[in-house]
Amino acid sequence: MNTQEKIDLRDTMVQTLIEAVDQQINVAVAVSDSTSTAKIAPFQKKFPERLVNVGIAEQNLVGVATGLALGGYVVVTTNAAPFLVGRANEQVKNDVCYSQTNVKLVGLNAGVCYGPLASTHHAIDDLSIMRGFGNIQIFAPSDAVETREIFRYALRYNGPVYIRMDSAKFPTFHEEDYRFEPGKVDVLREGNAVTIIAVGSVVHEAMAAAQELAAQSFSAEVLNISSIRPLQPQRIIESLQKTKRVITVEEHSLHGGLGSIVSEIIADNGLQAISVRLGITEGQFSKAGPRDKIRAYYKIDKQGIVETARKMMGN
Repeated sequence: MNTQEKIDLRDTMVQTLIEAVDQQINVAVAVSDSTSTAKIAPFQKKFPERLVNVGIAEQNLVGVATGLALGGYVVVTTNAAPFLVGRANEQVKNDVCYSQTNVKLVGLNAGVCYGPLASTHHAIDDLSIMRGFGNIQIFAPSDAVETREIFRYALRYNGPVYIRMDSAKFPTFHEEDYRFEPGKVDVLREGNAVTIIAVGSVVHEAMAAAQELAAQSFSAEVLNISSIRPLQPQRIIESLQKTKRVITVEEHSLHGGLGSIVSEIIADNGLQAISVRLGITEGQFSKAGPRDKIRAYYKIDKQGIVETARKMMGN
């Protein structure tokens, strides 16, 4: 596919859910007054009996989803990430994760998607919270093709899944024959001067930064961590052994997210690598404002990554 046409990942999600029902997968979708947030209207129109709207009641959302799953449905919850992981924390932990219920939790508008709405609507802790729970797989697609493949896998996997989603439109850099493999590190670009590891939509910032660095004669390797759990670390280890420098990029707190994961891999394997973590300052709420300005402030945009890489390489 590999195109500059920008696609809303939620549109791909909804089409994949429709496809799954057409393929006889017993899918039900639960929302908490978040039909517009999820862009779920095409699914609702075709399968009205398969959509349950509990209203603005996230705890009930997860409880109802659990009941539907116990009744034989493959249940997908689609609502804003900050309210899923915040308001329904206990239900996610006990009803879904501890009980190993077949529910797919979709955290929409993750990171600082809501921009000016500030800390009440920013989800900069969802990965760290979900990593604290057992029994749940955690994914974060970066483009439409990867979104489709992650949902195809999740709907066939029997057990809890959390999928971190963005609300903007993005170009596609995966080819149509791409197949998602849980745990596998997705190598988007090979290089030998610095490793840039990113998650979710900031993978696009990482790729843009690598292209600019290449124009300046610096070869950056870009790794997309779309599978946070499970995660096979070997490809990360090989990359860091080669470049000796790594930058992690995430629209998430530096506490418990991608930077923490990579730091753990470095420590656990005794790697000799210079590491810089780019993300929301640990122990603080994110700044509010236009999303591009927030990304620039925390240096998780293209220019911030380029500046960080050049500084690491002494230029």
